[in-house]
Amino acid sequence: MSPDGIVSGEDGIARCAWGSGSEEYRRYHDEEWGFPVTDDVRLFEKLCLEGFQAGLSWLTILRKREGFRRAFTGFDFVEVAEFGPPDVERLLGDASIVRHRGKVESTINNARRCLELVETEGSLARYVWGFEPLPGTRSEQVTLAERRANAETSESRALAKDLKRRGWSFVGPTTVYAFMQAMGLVNDHLDGCAVRVRCEAARSKVSERR
Repeated sequence: MSPDGIVSGEDGIARCAWGSGSEEYRRYHDEEWGFPVTDDVRLFEKLCLEGFQAGLSWLTILRKREGFRRAFTGFDFVEVAEFGPPDVERLLGDASIVRHRGKVESTINNARRCLELVETEGSLARYVWGFEPLPGTRSEQVTLAERRANAETSESRALAKDLKRRGWSFVGPTTVYAFMQAMGLVNDHLDGCAVRVRCEAARSKVSERR
């Protein structure tokens, strides 16, 4: 690994070091992480999965993601909002997901809160992208040291605080910052990573449409 946190893989592609491990991580790093998402269901899914990750590795969640999708009806929050006690017990018996009562109940609660948010804000996408950092407020060249230091930002703290005010749970500022990184609200691919430029181009297109 180079001092700037970049690793060149056997395929010759330079990546952020964390994305050079397992095949699952490489695909996630190259095809998903940091690319902008404006679909409400995908945004809701990621907020929920980041909550499930608390205390675990993302690889654990990534390997169970299809199980989560089956268990939570594709993370369609309209449907999840209708889940009741029998569904909680069903989910706690499902070995394809992380069986944590608090996190399962949180997902159902957050689906209900998401319905309320969409009613008032128009869409989850419109709401969360309103917390995108303004141009010039963050360095365009994110160093490894900065990545390690910035487990949360003023924007993630503001978003977490507002979600909690609205009744959401498992949405602390560190969890929310991981969500922002993954969904492209920020581009934290390191300088020198081959994916960084592609992510920034995709983010520019989203900004043009907004």
